[in-house]
Amino acid sequence: MSIDPNVRFPAFVFTNDDTGAHRGVQEVGLSDIAPDGVLIEVEWSSVNYKDSLATTASGKVARISPLIAGIDLAGRVVDAAGSKFEVGDLVIAHGYEIGTGRHGAYARYCRVPADQIVPLPAGLTTREAMVIGTGGFTAALSVIALEDWGLAPGHGPVLVTGATGGVGSMAVSMLAGRGHHVVASSGKKEQEEFLRDLGARDVIDRSVLSDEDRRPLQTMEYAGAVDCVGGSTLANVLKRLQYGAAVAASGLTGGADLPATVMPFILRGVALLGIDSVQTPMEVRIRAWERLATDLKPHGLDSIGHEIALSGLESALTTIRAGGVTGRYVVRPGD
Repeated sequence: MSIDPNVRFPAFVFTNDDTGAHRGVQEVGLSDIAPDGVLIEVEWSSVNYKDSLATTASGKVARISPLIAGIDLAGRVVDAAGSKFEVGDLVIAHGYEIGTGRHGAYARYCRVPADQIVPLPAGLTTREAMVIGTGGFTAALSVIALEDWGLAPGHGPVLVTGATGGVGSMAVSMLAGRGHHVVASSGKKEQEEFLRDLGARDVIDRSVLSDEDRRPLQTMEYAGAVDCVGGSTLANVLKRLQYGAAVAASGLTGGADLPATVMPFILRGVALLGIDSVQTPMEVRIRAWERLATDLKPHGLDSIGHEIALSGLESALTTIRAGGVTGRYVVRPGD
């Protein structure tokens, strides 16, 4: 497939310069996107909390200006650039510097280094892949880490904090699909039905875990946990884990501090498993996506994903920064 080198297309661009910080849709050309890598026609992207940080000066995530934002994508190869891929291949890309240190996915076309691209596995459409997106990939890494630690259905309740968010909602669905008794923690009481539809057996208010508690240990409740919040919430989760259990932690919307003691670690043998989705090695990436297309594929992807065009990004990015998103926004840059 040949591409007109003079083609113009809309992109969502963040600029931070002497005139201040600005973001919005503007027209760009192929010469304005990253100069190297496989050229992909982006069919779908998604909206992540990191995207909101990358498009605000206070987020301190964007490393170039101007920046075409968008940290993940699924689409079709239109120029393989001498790589192992072929024109027409369906692929996924996310993490590394996409949408932070190099131009990203909020445009019709994006160039990505070949060694950062995952072939779209059978069992997923490009839209489904971006409903899952970076959030679902992070959730999958969390579930896999807990299972590798020894968590199995029947061991007891498994807690998910920040359960209505991108990572949390996916983790609830995946864990329930694997047969776990899922307890979902959320500050959105009106979304209890949504969480139960995903598979949560119990729903608790986030205040149960968010208030700082100076006690070093609390009653053992959970056989494992996926924490998307951090801060006091993570500290309280650690205090409530069963002996030998683990929490997979990937979020810090509740703060980067951890107001806890070593008591859960040395008296109950619990573990804190850090989850990183940015620099994940490619072999781990591919295995996780293969599971996301099979036994970890969340149910109800059609209802979880809310479609928007580039023109809807301003509102979506503001909403996700404020913690107001339920489910996932998926972006169709070509519309």
